[in-house]
Amino acid sequence: MNLADLNKVALAMVTPGKGILAADESSGTIKKRFDAIRVESTEQSRRDYREMLFRSTEAMSQYISGVILYDETIWQDAADGTPLIKLIEQSGAIPGIKVDEGTQALPGCPGELVTVGLDRLAERLKKYYERGARFAKWRAVIDIGQGTGIPSMTAIHVNAHALARYAALCQAAQIVPIVEPEVLMDGDHDIDRCYEVTERVLNETFQELRLQRVALEGMILKPNMAIAGKKSAKQASAQEVAEKTIRLLKACVPAAVPGIAFLSGGQSDADATAHLSAMNRIGNLPWNLTFSYGRALQAAPQKAWSGKAENVAAGQRAFTHRARMNSLASKGEWKADLEQKAA
Repeated sequence: MNLADLNKVALAMVTPGKGILAADESSGTIKKRFDAIRVESTEQSRRDYREMLFRSTEAMSQYISGVILYDETIWQDAADGTPLIKLIEQSGAIPGIKVDEGTQALPGCPGELVTVGLDRLAERLKKYYERGARFAKWRAVIDIGQGTGIPSMTAIHVNAHALARYAALCQAAQIVPIVEPEVLMDGDHDIDRCYEVTERVLNETFQELRLQRVALEGMILKPNMAIAGKKSAKQASAQEVAEKTIRLLKACVPAAVPGIAFLSGGQSDADATAHLSAMNRIGNLPWNLTFSYGRALQAAPQKAWSGKAENVAAGQRAFTHRARMNSLASKGEWKADLEQKAA
């Protein structure tokens, strides 16, 4: 492992003013997104859609530092025969790859999940590196149940252990791991319950990373924000989300980590941007804070494109706008009236 090179890639991924495009939706997830815009999900339609994003010159060169790809996409070529991974490299962004293989029910823990995919991961990482991937992503999913039993410490521990094993394998393959322990915002819990669970999850994750000798300088953390559940009657303000998330990160995340790239986790486009900007306005942080958004970057361009070749330019404009808004947020410079002006 060359830690200096890993650290260089990690720092490039969280360059101020840039963030990571999560374009790694599984075939099942992208089918749901395409169903919503009445587009049939085929290998070609998925390729055309992602090619539209990767050819958005302004967005890719100015606001996007890296792109997380799905296994299908990393091997695909654009319509003119150029490998999609080359389009990303040509824009100056870094190609990455999602390597987990989804979730399975966790034995003995009803209603809880564990992420799988460690078997033969070392061999897969070698192939992805040869193809051009320089970072990877693995997502652990932690639910907050309505009762007191979920999440169990069993679920928190096994997922943290798998994240750390994945991260160690990545670094051995000279690939920067994005470590993504996601506490879901699906429930009716308030922000303080989210804070408490996320604190336990982050502490356990960093304990496992240390035990498995992961070099913190050569990784990126992709956490959820401290945020109320979608069904909670008590929603927190952007300022409260920012203050509590910063307090949480300062309590749990070592300063050696080069950067934190938040997931959007089902927030609206504007909320994900507003929360990130409010955090960066607080400032004086040991790490760069940026975005690693999927739906919050892509919902608008998907709708504008709607599977039609004549809408490619409109889709690219929508993508560029969302990327620019989040770029401003990563510097604490986003304002709500910028959204209205664009509209």
